[in-house]
Amino acid sequence: MENLINKKCIPCEGGMPHLMANEIETLCKEVPEWEVKDWHELKRRFKFKNFVEALAFVNKVGALAESEGHHPDISFGWGYVEITLFTHAVDGLSENDFILAVKINSLS
Repeated sequence: MENLINKKCIPCEGGMPHLMANEIETLCKEVPEWEVKDWHELKRRFKFKNFVEALAFVNKVGALAESEGHHPDISFGWGYVEITLFTHAVDGLSENDFILAVKINSLS
């Protein structure tokens, strides 16, 4: 398998299948800090020293997401950022979610 950090997110279209449990389990090895919820989404909470650092990270993630064309749900506050990834077009997880998770990890 090609290293996910070197891949680029590709547009997904409706009708494409989401990843199956065995595929998700294999890809999870690339992002062990992330939690799989209901075989439908990836979640991770990042901790920071203060609000300013959390906001700076959110801005980095936003720029990355825009360049990849794949946009996570982000919530943040004083000292934390929570990121949720899933692919709307397939109503579940796609390889794009894991690609973006690996790239987000490289920002922290």
